[in-house]
Amino acid sequence: MEKIKMTTPLVEMDGDEMTRILWKMIKDELILPFVDLKTEYYDLGLPNRDKTSDKITVDAANAIKKYGVGVKCATITPNAQRMTEYNLKEMYKSPNGTIRSILDGTVFRTPITIPSIHPAVKFWKKPITIARHAYGDVYKSVEIVADEPGTAKLVFDGESGKHEEVVIQQFKGPGVLQGMHNTEKSIRSFAHSCFQYALSLKQSIWFATKDTISKKYDGRFRAIFEEVFQEYKDRFAEAGIEYFYTLIDDAVARVMRSEGGFIWACKNYDGDVMSDMVSTAFGSLAMMTSVLVSPDGNYEYEAAHGTVTRHYYKYLKGEETSTNPIATIFAWSGAFRKRGELDNLPELVAYADKLEAACLDTLNEGYATKDLVNLMEGITPTMLTSAQFLAEIRKHLEKSL
Repeated sequence: MEKIKMTTPLVEMDGDEMTRILWKMIKDELILPFVDLKTEYYDLGLPNRDKTSDKITVDAANAIKKYGVGVKCATITPNAQRMTEYNLKEMYKSPNGTIRSILDGTVFRTPITIPSIHPAVKFWKKPITIARHAYGDVYKSVEIVADEPGTAKLVFDGESGKHEEVVIQQFKGPGVLQGMHNTEKSIRSFAHSCFQYALSLKQSIWFATKDTISKKYDGRFRAIFEEVFQEYKDRFAEAGIEYFYTLIDDAVARVMRSEGGFIWACKNYDGDVMSDMVSTAFGSLAMMTSVLVSPDGNYEYEAAHGTVTRHYYKYLKGEETSTNPIATIFAWSGAFRKRGELDNLPELVAYADKLEAACLDTLNEGYATKDLVNLMEGITPTMLTSAQFLAEIRKHLEKSL
């Protein structure tokens, strides 16, 4: 068959460990035989990030701003152990955090569901989408270890000459302190992205913070959301959906008793935690789509999980692994679909749809990786290695194409 054409390249960001191995396997098995692939390639593997002093990550983010659509493999955010393991020059920040900061977008994460895997929360009937603010808070924080008694202060010096300071703590002994921030511009972008996404899906949206405790910081989030919502209020009413605000602890309780089928907007850290909770409760972290949407119309697709380190060490020993590639495949399909929509390439959009359908058909027939086999009900599943699983998906894809 003639390969499906592309006109504008995707920004392709390679990653680390087992997901890097799967990245190549997915391309070789499910993409390159069918698509005349055009990408601008960036190697965000940790060795190359160290070699370029992480400039490669910034370059990749700016390329997404140029071309509009990117697809990213999972990457390592180094800690002290990784510093030693990879002999790094410095402890680089999260590549995802860097990209999100440059694009100033919102991350939307939705579980991929199949009939044979029932959510751990018995009330949930429909997927819950987590909308995670992608800028600031603890991910852009600065920290100090106070190793002696002393005074910690929060200080702001305005350009007008205004000076404000408050005492954080009068330390009588060692301790730690942290300063974090956000910007009104980013919070407004977050609100607009959430309301626009809710309208596109025709789903209600919840937003939760802790403004009873954080009266100024979280209080500002709540106030901006309510202000921005006034621009969307009439369209929400026409669509038959609602915007609902509550405290984060109340939201958690309500979510557990809900049927799902809505968007839950969370601040950066809350979204990080809750997306893992939702994905695991629906089945597996490897069954969670993730797309970063910026207010100026740029998109970055990735898997919501990490680099699957344990499987990578098995792979290095020459052992076969049964690593689930679904979320990474859906990152590619999401990027192809959006690229096809933007470039008016219906064949590319159809390919994305058929690729996802081939994955779901394979799973619905009971062919699955190890993480899903014990979760399936009503069928007798067959556990496959990653290579076998991808080969099975390819069979279904070839039939549909």
